[in-house]
Amino acid sequence: MKIVICIKQVPDTSEIKIDPVTNTLIREGVPSIINPYDLHAIEAGLQIKETKGGKVTVITMGPPQAEEALREAISMGVDEAYLISDRAFAGSDTWATSYTLSKAINKLGYDIVICGKQAIDGDTAQVGPEIAEFLDIPHISYVKKIEEIEDSFIRVQRLMDDGYDVVESTIPVLLTVVKELNIPRLPSLRGKMAAKKASIPRLTKDDLDVKEENIGLKGSPTKVKNIFAPQFKGERKILQGDLEEQVNELIQILKDLKCQ
Repeated sequence: MKIVICIKQVPDTSEIKIDPVTNTLIREGVPSIINPYDLHAIEAGLQIKETKGGKVTVITMGPPQAEEALREAISMGVDEAYLISDRAFAGSDTWATSYTLSKAINKLGYDIVICGKQAIDGDTAQVGPEIAEFLDIPHISYVKKIEEIEDSFIRVQRLMDDGYDVVESTIPVLLTVVKELNIPRLPSLRGKMAAKKASIPRLTKDDLDVKEENIGLKGSPTKVKNIFAPQFKGERKILQGDLEEQVNELIQILKDLKCQ
């Protein structure tokens, strides 16, 4: 079983700052972490390997410093990691990113591709499904439990607003996972030592079968016009009294707001 995990290095959201002039994220001096949902994707891949055998490969697309995220993944127990990095990829939107990642996944070979449900810096949840479209394989989003896996079959639970759906698919397949799926393991001492010594190959545009017009800023059909932090509203009120008194007071507050 060939399992490919797509991860992303993102700014720590507790340290997010926005440039008031350019309306873009300030990344310099901000600590970076593996996208939290991607940690659950790594754990899912490792658990599949432990039960079904195979190899777990982690990839990420980003600048050279994104290698740090790959080494952390290796410390958790993945078999190998690849950095997809080239100045030609700079400025990629979700479409161009998905296109490039799909080319790398095709080159490496796969049975199951796993992504976190979304990245916390963009929150679009587009890259996973778009990769599946470029690979022309089925995908299942918001996976909360993997019930059964066979050589050419998988059954999972997909998280919904009012519960979950049970979904079956053929393999190959792409999954995007939610935090309810598992608890990511901590790196072991042996894993940290392996990560420190690991050789991480870099894939550039010349290594992938990509078209110049589909990568980077040139290949991105969407552009970010503006980005801003929501205004903080400090108005709050703690309701006092027993439960019935609190409920009555809350109802009155809602009535007053409706009249305003």
